[in-house]
Amino acid sequence: MSEHTTGQAPADAHLREDRLSREELLRGKFLHVARDTVRLPSGAEASREFVLHPGAVMIVPMLPNGRVVLERQYRYPMGEVMVEFPAGKLDAGEGSLNCARRELREETGYDAGQWAYAGRLAPTIAYSDEIIDIWFARNLTLGERQLDDGEFLDVIDMAHEELMAACRTGAVYDSKTLVAALWLEQVRTGAWSLDWSGQVTPGHERSR
Repeated sequence: MSEHTTGQAPADAHLREDRLSREELLRGKFLHVARDTVRLPSGAEASREFVLHPGAVMIVPMLPNGRVVLERQYRYPMGEVMVEFPAGKLDAGEGSLNCARRELREETGYDAGQWAYAGRLAPTIAYSDEIIDIWFARNLTLGERQLDDGEFLDVIDMAHEELMAACRTGAVYDSKTLVAALWLEQVRTGAWSLDWSGQVTPGHERSR
């Protein structure tokens, strides 16, 4: 996580918080939690507890018939099966596109002939520095899945209209999938374009 002192417009000085020190609260197999002492714009000090995250990717796999590939997976913190687009966190030193290729193949069995970087989202800005890169994939070919030990999920596909209806009714409410559905809608209408070169937009890929 940055020091919160670089890349900030001078006009934001009345909002910015500067880190003074850091204490590690937890370093587990998956979660890394820290407590920072920060100086507020007023000059007073405060503490901020949050999850440090290596970053992640989400993939919107598009089938030739217009349907999209999704997953059904039990999410323990939620206590239920969630419908979501394929996603996963970056391994140490792994590039965003390489991660997207790996996660798509491992979780769904699909490889994609073309990739387009769409953008990024920060799903939990109040308590984590996680950033998720959004990738679109097409020209899919199906092979064998390579799920991690202890990973169980169903691969499904949905028509665009079906997905949008599920988002509207609350059947789909995973935050990253809602964002991806919005992006997909804009791409389908031609309001937003995609560059199928597979290149990350300059300035959008941060150091992990």
